[in-house]
Amino acid sequence: MERSDEQDDDEYEGVQKILGGGQTGADRGGWDAARDLRLKYGGWVPNGRRAEDGTIPGMYFEGPYLNGIWETLDTDYRARTELNVAASNGTVVFTRGPLTPGSKITVVYAGRLGRPLLHVDLSKHSLDAAGKLVAEFVRKNETRILNVAGSRESSAPGLQRDVKAVILNAFF
Repeated sequence: MERSDEQDDDEYEGVQKILGGGQTGADRGGWDAARDLRLKYGGWVPNGRRAEDGTIPGMYFEGPYLNGIWETLDTDYRARTELNVAASNGTVVFTRGPLTPGSKITVVYAGRLGRPLLHVDLSKHSLDAAGKLVAEFVRKNETRILNVAGSRESSAPGLQRDVKAVILNAFF
């Protein structure tokens, strides 16, 4: 988007960065979409780069769009969840079905911190419809830093792929 002299410096220009905690599923789907969209990505991850599949793969720690992945001092997932909600100005929680325990914690932190939150249950929305929901959410809230969270791949097989598709739909 070209800027004109009449534009306010604070005019909303869309999502500039996608945050995630590095977990399989929704978090990595957000990072994968950011890489494809050539957006900055990063976020807080548990100490030791802990994830359900062992350690977060090295591919996420390299590349031209990486913009800060920091390890918390704790291996507990809640620490990185709160930091990512706090570092963003909007969070989308993706599930396939009801909120999982970890996703419920994300919702609680968003409420405590007064951050806009959208829950997208992909068992109720097509990928195209979900993309429209996300696009409207980020426009309405003028989200520049979007935190992507939600279910793990083990509890929602294929979620990483689907979250990536939803975010690509939202921004294309």
